Amino acid sequence: MAEPVLPEGILTLDRTDPVPLAEQIYRCFREAVRAGHLTAGTRLPSTRRLAASLKVARNTVNTAYELLKAEGVISIRGGAAPRISAELPPEGAAGEVVPGTAAPALSTRGKLLSENLRGEGWFRQPGALQPGAPALDSFPFEDWARCLRRAARLERSSDLHYQNFCGVEALKQQLVRHLAAERGVRAEPEQILITSTMQASLSLLAQVLTDPGDAVWLEEPGYLGARTAFHGAGLVIRPLPTDREGADASKVASGAPAPKLIYVTPSHQYPLGVRMPLARRLSLIQAAEDAGAVILEDDYDSEFLFSGRPVAALHGLAPEGRVIYLGTFAKSLLPGLRIAYCVVPKVLTEPLQQMMRNMGCAANVQAQAALAWFMDSGAYRKHLKQIRELYQERGNLLVEILQRRLGNRLEVTPPTGNVQVAVLFREQVDDIGIALAMQERGFAVSALSNCYMEAPRKSGLIIGFAGATRDQIDQGADALASLLEQFPTKLL
Repeated sequence: MAEPVLPEGILTLDRTDPVPLAEQIYRCFREAVRAGHLTAGTRLPSTRRLAASLKVARNTVNTAYELLKAEGVISIRGGAAPRISAELPPEGAAGEVVPGTAAPALSTRGKLLSENLRGEGWFRQPGALQPGAPALDSFPFEDWARCLRRAARLERSSDLHYQNFCGVEALKQQLVRHLAAERGVRAEPEQILITSTMQASLSLLAQVLTDPGDAVWLEEPGYLGARTAFHGAGLVIRPLPTDREGADASKVASGAPAPKLIYVTPSHQYPLGVRMPLARRLSLIQAAEDAGAVILEDDYDSEFLFSGRPVAALHGLAPEGRVIYLGTFAKSLLPGLRIAYCVVPKVLTEPLQQMMRNMGCAANVQAQAALAWFMDSGAYRKHLKQIRELYQERGNLLVEILQRRLGNRLEVTPPTGNVQVAVLFREQVDDIGIALAMQERGFAVSALSNCYMEAPRKSGLIIGFAGATRDQIDQGADALASLLEQFPTKLL
Protein backbone atom coordinates (compact mmCIF):
# COMPACT_ATOMS: atom_id res chain seq x y z
CA MET A 1 0.00 0.00 0.00
CA ALA A 2 1.35 3.43 -0.94
CA GLU A 3 2.53 5.75 1.81
CA PRO A 4 -0.13 8.35 2.65
CA VAL A 5 0.54 11.95 1.62
CA LEU A 6 -0.39 14.78 3.95
CA PRO A 7 -2.34 17.78 2.61
CA GLU A 8 -0.12 20.73 1.79
CA GLY A 9 0.51 23.17 4.62
CA ILE A 10 -0.26 20.75 7.43
CA LEU A 11 3.33 20.74 8.73
CA THR A 12 5.30 23.97 8.89
CA LEU A 13 8.48 23.92 10.92
CA ASP A 14 10.50 26.93 12.08
CA ARG A 15 14.03 25.89 12.88
CA THR A 16 14.80 29.28 14.45
CA ASP A 17 11.97 28.85 16.96
CA PRO A 18 13.13 27.84 20.47
CA VAL A 19 10.19 25.39 20.61
CA PRO A 20 11.60 21.85 19.98
CA LEU A 21 10.86 20.36 16.55
CA ALA A 22 8.98 17.42 18.07
CA GLU A 23 6.70 19.87 19.90
CA GLN A 24 6.16 21.81 16.66
CA ILE A 25 5.15 18.63 14.77
CA TYR A 26 2.78 17.66 17.60
CA ARG A 27 1.15 21.10 17.59
CA CYS A 28 0.74 21.14 13.80
CA PHE A 29 -1.03 17.76 13.78
CA ARG A 30 -3.19 18.69 16.73
CA GLU A 31 -4.28 21.97 15.14
CA ALA A 32 -4.98 20.21 11.81
CA VAL A 33 -7.33 17.79 13.59
CA ARG A 34 -9.05 20.62 15.43
CA ALA A 35 -9.54 22.58 12.22
CA GLY A 36 -10.96 19.53 10.45
CA HIS A 37 -8.11 19.24 7.91
CA LEU A 38 -7.38 15.73 9.19
CA THR A 39 -10.45 13.66 10.04
CA ALA A 40 -10.95 10.45 12.01
CA GLY A 41 -9.49 7.44 10.17
CA THR A 42 -6.98 9.42 8.11
CA ARG A 43 -3.72 7.47 7.65
CA LEU A 44 -0.47 9.25 8.53
CA PRO A 45 3.03 8.68 7.13
CA SER A 46 5.33 6.29 8.96
CA THR A 47 7.91 7.82 11.26
CA ARG A 48 10.69 6.94 8.80
CA ARG A 49 8.90 8.52 5.84
CA LEU A 50 7.86 11.66 7.71
CA ALA A 51 11.35 12.16 9.21
CA ALA A 52 12.89 11.91 5.74
CA SER A 53 10.44 14.39 4.21
CA LEU A 54 10.93 16.91 7.04
CA LYS A 55 14.70 16.34 7.21
CA VAL A 56 14.59 15.65 10.94
CA ALA A 57 15.73 12.72 13.08
CA ARG A 58 13.35 9.77 13.27
CA ASN A 59 13.32 10.06 17.09
CA THR A 60 11.90 13.58 16.67
CA VAL A 61 8.88 12.21 14.81
CA ASN A 62 8.59 9.30 17.26
CA THR A 63 8.36 11.79 20.13
CA ALA A 64 5.66 13.82 18.35
CA TYR A 65 3.62 10.71 17.57
CA GLU A 66 3.90 9.51 21.17
CA LEU A 67 2.54 12.83 22.40
CA LEU A 68 -0.39 12.57 20.00
CA LYS A 69 -1.03 8.98 21.02
CA ALA A 70 -0.97 9.89 24.72
CA GLU A 71 -3.73 12.43 24.08
CA GLY A 72 -5.77 9.95 22.07
CA VAL A 73 -5.44 11.98 18.89
CA ILE A 74 -3.84 9.11 16.92
CA SER A 75 -3.71 5.35 17.27
CA ILE A 76 -0.61 3.30 16.53
CA ARG A 77 -0.73 -0.48 16.00
CA GLY A 78 2.14 -2.75 15.04
CA GLY A 79 2.46 -3.28 11.28
CA ALA A 80 -0.13 -0.59 10.43
CA ALA A 81 0.14 3.09 9.59
CA PRO A 82 -0.75 5.56 12.33
CA ARG A 83 -4.31 6.88 12.02
CA ILE A 84 -6.25 9.84 13.33
CA SER A 85 -8.43 8.26 16.02
CA ALA A 86 -10.66 11.17 17.07
CA GLU A 87 -11.91 14.52 15.90
CA LEU A 88 -11.18 17.36 18.32
CA PRO A 89 -13.67 20.21 18.72
CA PRO A 90 -12.60 23.58 17.30
CA GLU A 91 -10.62 25.79 19.70
CA GLY A 92 -13.03 27.56 22.07
CA ALA A 93 -16.01 25.37 21.23
CA ALA A 94 -16.10 23.98 24.77
CA GLY A 95 -16.90 27.44 26.09
CA GLU A 96 -19.90 27.98 23.84
CA VAL A 97 -23.36 27.71 25.38
CA VAL A 98 -25.48 25.18 23.52
CA PRO A 99 -29.15 26.19 23.29
CA GLY A 100 -31.27 24.20 25.66
CA THR A 101 -28.49 23.36 28.10
CA ALA A 102 -28.42 24.75 31.63
CA ALA A 103 -25.52 27.01 32.60
CA PRO A 104 -23.96 26.50 36.06
CA ALA A 105 -26.06 28.22 38.68
CA LEU A 106 -25.06 29.77 41.99
CA SER A 107 -26.22 28.07 45.14
CA THR A 108 -28.19 29.97 47.76
CA ARG A 109 -24.94 30.45 49.67
CA GLY A 110 -23.19 31.54 46.49
CA LYS A 111 -25.82 34.18 45.82
CA LEU A 112 -25.47 35.55 49.34
CA LEU A 113 -21.67 35.62 49.19
CA SER A 114 -21.53 37.26 45.75
CA GLU A 115 -23.96 40.10 46.39
CA ASN A 116 -22.52 43.62 46.31
CA LEU A 117 -23.96 45.27 49.42
CA ARG A 118 -21.84 48.40 48.98
CA GLY A 119 -24.03 49.54 46.12
CA GLU A 120 -23.68 52.63 44.01
CA GLY A 121 -21.76 55.54 45.43
CA TRP A 122 -19.04 53.34 46.93
CA PHE A 123 -15.63 53.89 45.38
CA ARG A 124 -14.48 51.16 43.01
CA GLN A 125 -11.21 52.59 41.70
CA PRO A 126 -8.34 54.09 43.73
CA GLY A 127 -8.07 57.86 43.74
CA ALA A 128 -7.46 60.94 45.83
CA LEU A 129 -9.19 61.25 49.24
CA GLN A 130 -9.90 57.50 49.33
CA PRO A 131 -11.31 56.34 52.71
CA GLY A 132 -9.27 53.74 54.55
CA ALA A 133 -6.15 54.30 52.44
CA PRO A 134 -2.92 54.87 54.44
CA ALA A 135 -0.21 57.20 53.18
CA LEU A 136 2.23 55.55 50.79
CA ASP A 137 4.59 58.52 51.05
CA SER A 138 5.18 57.84 54.76
CA PHE A 139 5.63 54.07 54.65
CA PRO A 140 9.15 52.96 55.72
CA PHE A 141 9.84 50.92 52.59
CA GLU A 142 13.57 50.50 53.27
CA ASP A 143 13.06 49.23 56.83
CA TRP A 144 10.35 46.88 55.63
CA ALA A 145 12.51 45.63 52.74
CA ARG A 146 15.30 44.78 55.18
CA CYS A 147 12.88 42.74 57.28
CA LEU A 148 11.58 40.95 54.19
CA ARG A 149 15.09 40.11 53.04
CA ARG A 150 15.98 38.85 56.50
CA ALA A 151 12.86 36.69 56.62
CA ALA A 152 13.58 35.26 53.17
CA ARG A 153 17.23 34.60 54.07
CA LEU A 154 16.81 33.15 57.54
CA GLU A 155 13.36 31.62 57.49
CA ARG A 156 14.24 28.26 55.90
CA SER A 157 12.75 25.86 58.40
CA SER A 158 9.75 23.56 58.18
CA ASP A 159 7.65 26.66 58.94
CA LEU A 160 7.51 27.02 55.16
CA HIS A 161 5.71 23.67 54.87
CA TYR A 162 2.12 22.78 55.78
CA GLN A 163 1.92 24.26 59.22
CA ASN A 164 1.36 27.65 60.80
CA PHE A 165 -2.12 27.88 59.32
CA CYS A 166 -3.04 30.02 62.30
CA GLY A 167 0.06 32.24 62.33
CA VAL A 168 3.80 32.31 62.87
CA GLU A 169 4.72 31.97 66.54
CA ALA A 170 7.17 34.90 66.49
CA LEU A 171 4.44 37.28 65.29
CA LYS A 172 1.99 35.98 67.87
CA GLN A 173 4.54 36.65 70.62
CA GLN A 174 5.00 40.22 69.36
CA LEU A 175 1.24 40.76 69.30
CA VAL A 176 0.85 39.45 72.84
CA ARG A 177 3.29 42.10 74.08
CA HIS A 178 1.94 44.88 71.86
CA LEU A 179 -1.73 44.35 72.74
CA ALA A 180 -1.03 44.06 76.47
CA ALA A 181 0.96 47.31 76.49
CA GLU A 182 -1.20 49.37 74.13
CA ARG A 183 -4.76 48.06 74.52
CA GLY A 184 -4.91 46.15 77.80
CA VAL A 185 -5.71 42.92 75.96
CA ARG A 186 -4.35 39.88 77.81
CA ALA A 187 -3.94 36.71 75.79
CA GLU A 188 -1.77 33.67 75.28
CA PRO A 189 -0.09 33.23 71.87
CA GLU A 190 -2.34 30.27 71.00
CA GLN A 191 -5.40 32.53 71.36
CA ILE A 192 -4.20 34.73 68.51
CA LEU A 193 -5.19 33.66 65.01
CA ILE A 194 -3.44 35.37 62.09
CA THR A 195 -5.68 35.84 59.05
CA SER A 196 -5.23 37.66 55.77
CA THR A 197 -7.79 40.45 56.25
CA MET A 198 -10.42 41.77 58.65
CA GLN A 199 -13.00 40.48 56.18
CA ALA A 200 -11.52 36.98 56.45
CA SER A 201 -11.67 37.16 60.26
CA LEU A 202 -15.32 38.24 60.24
CA SER A 203 -16.34 35.59 57.70
CA LEU A 204 -14.54 32.89 59.69
CA LEU A 205 -16.17 33.87 62.98
CA ALA A 206 -19.63 34.27 61.46
CA GLN A 207 -19.40 30.77 60.02
CA VAL A 208 -18.21 29.11 63.23
CA LEU A 209 -20.33 30.96 65.82
CA THR A 210 -23.73 31.15 64.12
CA ASP A 211 -26.23 29.23 62.03
CA PRO A 212 -28.24 30.69 59.11
CA GLY A 213 -31.18 32.63 60.47
CA ASP A 214 -29.45 33.69 63.69
CA ALA A 215 -29.55 37.38 64.58
CA VAL A 216 -26.59 39.74 64.68
CA TRP A 217 -26.50 43.37 65.79
CA LEU A 218 -24.58 45.72 63.51
CA GLU A 219 -23.95 49.41 64.13
CA GLU A 220 -26.23 51.76 62.21
CA PRO A 221 -24.56 53.28 60.23
CA GLY A 222 -21.95 50.56 60.09
CA TYR A 223 -19.07 48.86 58.38
CA LEU A 224 -20.11 47.36 55.07
CA GLY A 225 -17.46 44.65 55.26
CA ALA A 226 -19.11 43.29 58.40
CA ARG A 227 -22.53 43.49 56.80
CA THR A 228 -21.22 41.52 53.83
CA ALA A 229 -19.69 38.81 56.05
CA PHE A 230 -22.88 38.39 58.08
CA HIS A 231 -25.10 38.45 55.00
CA GLY A 232 -22.94 35.75 53.42
CA ALA A 233 -23.41 33.59 56.52
CA GLY A 234 -27.18 33.87 56.17
CA LEU A 235 -27.67 35.89 59.35
CA VAL A 236 -30.53 38.25 60.14
CA ILE A 237 -28.88 41.66 60.57
CA ARG A 238 -30.49 44.03 63.07
CA PRO A 239 -29.44 47.70 63.30
CA LEU A 240 -27.68 48.78 66.50
CA PRO A 241 -28.41 52.53 66.83
CA THR A 242 -25.36 54.78 66.95
CA ASP A 243 -25.04 58.39 68.06
CA ARG A 244 -22.22 60.76 69.06
CA GLU A 245 -21.08 58.30 71.73
CA GLY A 246 -21.09 55.22 69.52
CA ALA A 247 -23.37 52.19 69.65
CA ASP A 248 -26.24 52.32 72.14
CA ALA A 249 -27.59 48.87 73.04
CA SER A 250 -30.48 50.44 74.98
CA LYS A 251 -31.92 51.84 71.74
CA VAL A 252 -32.31 48.50 69.94
CA ALA A 253 -35.90 48.04 68.85
CA SER A 254 -38.00 46.29 71.48
CA GLY A 255 -38.99 42.75 70.62
CA ALA A 256 -35.91 42.20 68.45
CA PRO A 257 -34.60 38.62 68.67
CA ALA A 258 -31.62 38.06 70.93
CA PRO A 259 -28.40 38.27 68.94
CA LYS A 260 -25.73 35.60 68.67
CA LEU A 261 -23.17 38.25 67.69
CA ILE A 262 -22.79 41.99 68.30
CA TYR A 263 -20.35 43.82 66.04
CA VAL A 264 -18.95 47.19 67.16
CA THR A 265 -16.07 49.58 66.41
CA PRO A 266 -15.71 51.32 69.79
CA SER A 267 -12.33 53.04 69.33
CA HIS A 268 -13.34 54.97 66.20
CA GLN A 269 -16.84 54.11 65.12
CA TYR A 270 -17.04 53.37 61.41
CA PRO A 271 -17.97 55.52 59.58
CA LEU A 272 -18.77 58.37 62.00
CA GLY A 273 -15.42 58.28 63.81
CA VAL A 274 -16.82 58.79 67.34
CA ARG A 275 -15.32 57.13 70.41
CA MET A 276 -17.43 55.01 72.76
CA PRO A 277 -17.08 56.17 76.40
CA LEU A 278 -16.56 53.75 79.26
CA ALA A 279 -20.15 53.85 80.52
CA ARG A 280 -21.51 52.97 77.08
CA ARG A 281 -18.98 50.12 76.81
CA LEU A 282 -20.03 48.62 80.12
CA SER A 283 -23.68 48.89 79.09
CA LEU A 284 -22.94 47.03 75.85
CA ILE A 285 -21.13 44.25 77.71
CA GLN A 286 -24.14 43.84 80.02
CA ALA A 287 -26.48 43.64 77.04
CA ALA A 288 -24.31 40.91 75.56
CA GLU A 289 -24.33 39.07 78.90
CA ASP A 290 -28.13 39.24 79.05
CA ALA A 291 -28.47 37.92 75.50
CA GLY A 292 -25.70 35.32 75.74
CA ALA A 293 -24.08 37.00 72.72
CA VAL A 294 -20.45 37.30 71.68
CA ILE A 295 -19.16 40.80 70.98
CA LEU A 296 -16.88 41.17 67.96
CA GLU A 297 -14.72 44.15 68.87
CA ASP A 298 -13.17 45.58 65.73
CA ASP A 299 -10.60 47.91 67.33
CA TYR A 300 -10.68 50.03 64.21
CA ASP A 301 -7.83 52.53 63.93
CA SER A 302 -7.10 52.40 67.67
CA GLU A 303 -3.44 53.09 66.74
CA PHE A 304 -4.36 56.62 65.64
CA LEU A 305 -5.43 58.50 68.75
CA PHE A 306 -4.69 62.19 68.19
CA SER A 307 -5.94 63.58 71.50
CA GLY A 308 -7.08 62.43 74.93
CA ARG A 309 -6.35 59.14 76.61
CA PRO A 310 -7.32 55.77 75.11
CA VAL A 311 -10.32 54.00 76.57
CA ALA A 312 -9.72 50.40 77.57
CA ALA A 313 -10.63 47.80 74.98
CA LEU A 314 -13.87 45.93 75.56
CA HIS A 315 -11.86 42.73 75.65
CA GLY A 316 -10.16 43.76 78.89
CA LEU A 317 -13.42 44.84 80.51
CA ALA A 318 -15.61 41.83 79.77
CA PRO A 319 -15.75 38.35 81.32
CA GLU A 320 -13.65 35.65 79.62
CA GLY A 321 -15.15 34.56 76.32
CA ARG A 322 -17.63 37.40 75.95
CA VAL A 323 -15.52 39.50 73.55
CA ILE A 324 -13.43 38.51 70.53
CA TYR A 325 -10.89 41.19 69.70
CA LEU A 326 -10.07 41.90 66.05
CA GLY A 327 -7.29 43.97 64.50
CA THR A 328 -5.48 44.51 61.23
CA PHE A 329 -2.28 46.06 59.90
CA ALA A 330 -4.09 47.41 56.83
CA LYS A 331 -4.17 51.01 58.08
CA SER A 332 -1.09 51.15 60.30
CA LEU A 333 1.05 49.60 57.54
CA LEU A 334 -0.48 48.69 54.16
CA PRO A 335 -3.61 46.78 53.07
CA GLY A 336 -1.54 44.87 50.53
CA LEU A 337 0.42 43.09 53.28
CA ARG A 338 -2.73 41.04 53.94
CA ILE A 339 -2.17 40.49 57.66
CA ALA A 340 -4.92 40.71 60.27
CA TYR A 341 -5.62 38.89 63.52
CA CYS A 342 -8.21 38.02 66.13
CA VAL A 343 -7.94 37.10 69.82
CA VAL A 344 -10.35 34.29 70.61
CA PRO A 345 -11.38 32.52 73.84
CA LYS A 346 -9.29 29.47 74.74
CA VAL A 347 -12.26 27.16 74.29
CA LEU A 348 -12.46 28.17 70.62
CA THR A 349 -8.79 27.93 69.70
CA GLU A 350 -8.76 24.28 68.66
CA PRO A 351 -11.93 24.29 66.49
CA LEU A 352 -10.98 27.60 64.88
CA GLN A 353 -7.46 26.39 64.14
CA GLN A 354 -8.88 23.30 62.45
CA MET A 355 -11.41 25.40 60.56
CA MET A 356 -8.68 27.71 59.28
CA ARG A 357 -6.81 24.67 57.98
CA ASN A 358 -9.96 23.24 56.41
CA MET A 359 -10.79 26.53 54.68
CA GLY A 360 -7.20 27.35 53.72
CA CYS A 361 -7.49 30.94 54.96
CA ALA A 362 -3.89 31.39 56.12
CA ALA A 363 -1.69 34.45 55.69
CA ASN A 364 1.73 34.43 54.01
CA VAL A 365 4.38 32.97 56.33
CA GLN A 366 7.34 35.09 55.19
CA ALA A 367 5.32 38.33 55.43
CA GLN A 368 4.40 37.36 59.00
CA ALA A 369 8.03 36.62 59.85
CA ALA A 370 9.08 39.98 58.38
CA LEU A 371 6.41 41.75 60.44
CA ALA A 372 7.67 40.04 63.59
CA TRP A 373 11.20 41.34 62.85
CA PHE A 374 9.73 44.78 62.08
CA MET A 375 7.95 44.96 65.42
CA ASP A 376 10.83 43.51 67.41
CA SER A 377 13.28 46.07 65.99
CA GLY A 378 11.13 49.01 67.18
CA ALA A 379 10.45 50.12 63.59
CA TYR A 380 6.69 49.59 63.98
CA ARG A 381 6.42 51.76 67.09
CA LYS A 382 8.55 54.45 65.41
CA HIS A 383 6.36 54.33 62.30
CA LEU A 384 3.15 54.66 64.35
CA LYS A 385 4.48 57.76 66.11
CA GLN A 386 5.37 59.41 62.81
CA ILE A 387 2.11 58.72 61.03
CA ARG A 388 -0.02 59.76 64.03
CA GLU A 389 1.47 63.24 63.75
CA LEU A 390 1.21 63.28 59.96
CA TYR A 391 -2.37 62.00 59.88
CA GLN A 392 -3.49 64.47 62.53
CA GLU A 393 -2.00 67.30 60.48
CA ARG A 394 -3.67 66.14 57.27
CA GLY A 395 -7.00 65.43 58.96
CA ASN A 396 -7.13 68.86 60.56
CA LEU A 397 -6.19 70.48 57.24
CA LEU A 398 -9.03 68.69 55.44
CA VAL A 399 -11.55 69.73 58.07
CA GLU A 400 -10.26 73.32 58.14
CA ILE A 401 -10.61 73.71 54.36
CA LEU A 402 -14.04 72.09 54.25
CA GLN A 403 -15.33 74.24 57.11
CA ARG A 404 -13.95 77.42 55.57
CA ARG A 405 -15.27 76.69 52.09
CA LEU A 406 -18.50 74.81 52.83
CA GLY A 407 -19.32 75.29 56.50
CA ASN A 408 -22.82 76.48 55.64
CA ARG A 409 -23.51 73.37 53.55
CA LEU A 410 -21.98 70.58 55.60
CA GLU A 411 -21.01 69.47 59.11
CA VAL A 412 -17.59 68.03 59.86
CA THR A 413 -15.48 67.95 63.02
CA PRO A 414 -11.72 67.52 63.51
CA PRO A 415 -10.86 63.81 63.83
CA THR A 416 -9.70 62.43 67.18
CA GLY A 417 -7.96 59.70 65.21
CA ASN A 418 -8.73 57.61 62.14
CA VAL A 419 -7.73 57.96 58.48
CA GLN A 420 -10.99 59.48 57.18
CA VAL A 421 -13.83 61.74 58.25
CA ALA A 422 -17.58 61.54 57.81
CA VAL A 423 -18.97 64.71 56.25
CA LEU A 424 -22.70 65.26 56.84
CA PHE A 425 -24.66 67.54 54.52
CA ARG A 426 -26.87 70.02 56.36
CA GLU A 427 -29.62 69.42 53.80
CA GLN A 428 -30.74 66.12 52.34
CA VAL A 429 -28.76 65.86 49.12
CA ASP A 430 -28.27 62.95 46.72
CA ASP A 431 -24.97 61.88 48.22
CA ILE A 432 -24.73 58.85 45.92
CA GLY A 433 -24.95 61.10 42.87
CA ILE A 434 -22.37 63.47 44.34
CA ALA A 435 -20.03 60.58 45.23
CA LEU A 436 -20.26 59.19 41.68
CA ALA A 437 -19.58 62.63 40.22
CA MET A 438 -16.58 63.07 42.55
CA GLN A 439 -15.27 59.69 41.47
CA GLU A 440 -15.49 60.73 37.82
CA ARG A 441 -13.23 63.65 38.74
CA GLY A 442 -10.63 61.33 40.31
CA PHE A 443 -11.71 61.55 43.98
CA ALA A 444 -12.43 58.10 45.48
CA VAL A 445 -14.90 59.28 48.14
CA SER A 446 -17.93 57.20 49.18
CA ALA A 447 -21.55 58.01 49.97
CA LEU A 448 -22.39 57.97 53.68
CA SER A 449 -25.97 56.80 53.08
CA ASN A 450 -24.66 53.46 51.79
CA CYS A 451 -23.65 52.60 55.38
CA TYR A 452 -27.29 52.65 56.56
CA MET A 453 -29.63 49.67 56.42
CA GLU A 454 -32.83 51.51 57.28
CA ALA A 455 -34.38 54.93 56.86
CA PRO A 456 -33.82 57.68 57.75
CA ARG A 457 -30.39 57.66 56.11
CA LYS A 458 -28.11 60.60 56.71
CA SER A 459 -26.70 62.23 53.61
CA GLY A 460 -22.97 62.87 53.35
CA LEU A 461 -19.59 61.60 52.22
CA ILE A 462 -16.76 59.54 53.69
CA ILE A 463 -13.49 61.27 52.77
CA GLY A 464 -10.00 59.92 53.39
CA PHE A 465 -7.13 62.18 54.40
CA ALA A 466 -4.20 59.94 55.39
CA GLY A 467 -2.58 59.99 51.96
CA ALA A 468 -3.94 63.36 50.82
CA THR A 469 -1.76 66.27 49.69
CA ARG A 470 -2.67 69.94 50.13
CA ASP A 471 -3.43 70.21 46.41
CA GLN A 472 -5.71 67.17 46.47
CA ILE A 473 -7.62 68.55 49.44
CA ASP A 474 -8.02 71.97 47.78
CA GLN A 475 -9.12 70.45 44.50
CA GLY A 476 -11.50 68.05 46.23
CA ALA A 477 -13.13 70.90 48.16
CA ASP A 478 -13.51 72.88 44.91
CA ALA A 479 -15.13 69.90 43.18
CA LEU A 480 -17.50 69.29 46.09
CA ALA A 481 -18.50 72.97 46.25
CA SER A 482 -19.32 72.94 42.55
CA LEU A 483 -21.35 69.74 42.79
CA LEU A 484 -23.37 70.94 45.78
CA GLU A 485 -24.53 73.85 43.64
CA GLN A 486 -25.63 71.47 40.90
CA PHE A 487 -27.46 68.84 42.97
CA PRO A 488 -30.89 69.85 44.30
CA THR A 489 -31.72 69.37 47.95
CA LYS A 490 -34.47 67.01 49.06
CA LEU A 491 -37.12 67.44 51.71
CA LEU A 492 -36.31 65.58 54.94
